[in-house]
Amino acid sequence: MVFMLLAELAAVSRDVAATSARLAKIEALSGALRSATPEEAPVVVAYLSGELPQRQIGVGWAALREAQAPAQQPALTVAEVDEAFSRIGAQTGKGSAASRKRLVAELMGNATADEQYFLARILSGELRQGALDGVMTEAVARAAEVPVADVRRAAMLSGSLPATAKAALGGGKEALAAFGLQVGRPVKPMLAASAPTIEDALAKIASQVAPAGSGSSGSGSSGSGGSGPVVKAAVEWKLDGIRVQAHVKDGTVRLFTRTLDDITARLPEVVGALSKLSVAAAVLDGELIALRPDGRPYPFQDTAARAASETGATVALSVFWFDVLHLNGTDLLDLPDVKRREALASVVPDEMLMPRLVTGDADEATRFFAGALAHGHEGVVVKSLATPYAAGRRGAGWIKVKPRHTLDLVVLAVEWGHGRRQGWLSNLHLGARDPETGGWVMLGKTFKGLTDELLEWQTRKLREIEDHRDDWTVYVRPELVVEIAFDGVQRSPRYPGGVALRFARVIRYREDKPAAEADTIDMVRALATG
Repeated sequence: MVFMLLAELAAVSRDVAATSARLAKIEALSGALRSATPEEAPVVVAYLSGELPQRQIGVGWAALREAQAPAQQPALTVAEVDEAFSRIGAQTGKGSAASRKRLVAELMGNATADEQYFLARILSGELRQGALDGVMTEAVARAAEVPVADVRRAAMLSGSLPATAKAALGGGKEALAAFGLQVGRPVKPMLAASAPTIEDALAKIASQVAPAGSGSSGSGSSGSGGSGPVVKAAVEWKLDGIRVQAHVKDGTVRLFTRTLDDITARLPEVVGALSKLSVAAAVLDGELIALRPDGRPYPFQDTAARAASETGATVALSVFWFDVLHLNGTDLLDLPDVKRREALASVVPDEMLMPRLVTGDADEATRFFAGALAHGHEGVVVKSLATPYAAGRRGAGWIKVKPRHTLDLVVLAVEWGHGRRQGWLSNLHLGARDPETGGWVMLGKTFKGLTDELLEWQTRKLREIEDHRDDWTVYVRPELVVEIAFDGVQRSPRYPGGVALRFARVIRYREDKPAAEADTIDMVRALATG
């Protein structure tokens, strides 16, 4: 048997990163998959997607920054690298950090310079080359010569594109057809698109062609002020919690995160509540959240910390269900939302249902949105009553609406980009002003929201105010103000201010605003507790 060399993947990764053309990416990826055996396919898919099959192996930047002299000729196989990562991840107990460091150095020493770069990007989570799930799904279909719809559905039901690729390359359509929704095996959750306002979200829902009986009703003025038929939609609270998928069968409960990690043992209170449901089998989709006695949420990190460990827990988690994928032997994925909600409400008590309003009136929906915010929640999700459950995809039938929070922050440093951003300064280090010291407090990094025009401009502008640099980062004088949107503020021991921004993204640069008028760390901390 001829084993695939890691050098082949590094070369494909380079080619994929060098082109912005979707079809060219798909062709390069499918070529790599055709060269792989079915046994190698899951690892190939994972690596070229910038992921590790082992998920986390305890290797951080410190272990990667100690450069190893590269090998002169490629010899590492994909299988050997996968085995090495498994060994690294298996190191536990006293001395494990040193063992992992030694094994990483050993692996890197056997890799060429090109392979070292590829491995470092995978291990650091920085391999962003445009090989997203949609592109990779099409590449698997092309390599296996099967319909892309078959691959997409099998990946949805298996919860794993690597496993789907192995089946497709090994058994074609027949192997893909064997995948079904199984109670106890999680599937990837359906995701929501975004809209800036309730009116925009309702308009998007109304623009979709809804089948008969989906919830469209009547005619006349629409809720958003236009004319034509009123299309009703569901509006549900959007909580700042942890997505959870529950699998219930014959009184046994298993709980999974959106990344398909099993967290059953951490949540005895949720398991206890679900075990009392009068169902033989069910798969539920919902949100975990830590609530104060008055019903308002604790900060997100309290929920995250509680979901991460059951030991020493002081805060109980509440759960709100908003969808059902399977009930008592019947898959419900393809049913419209309105039918799935009816099925959900038939087995889940009202206090465990996500608050929901069905309306076609924008004013009524906006009042419901304001009520969600008044209760301390993120916003709402507007849902088409006709939409099926598009597991693992950002379905057009779900649209989230949140108020936009922004801060004016100062750029402290910026990292060089890679892939299609090679040669541009991309990842910004963001700082808030400390009014007591006159200095700056770092809040995190972001490369999101940057257009090519902005990348070109900031590369030129930031080099003009450069102070010093290392191999990865250009440190600049704290003079340039940038407006940043974000989804929330969380506590963070990683940064000196003790807080960090969640999902920060660039809105615009504020050259009209001096750094002395940037927002303060006190303002940011107030948002974290307010």
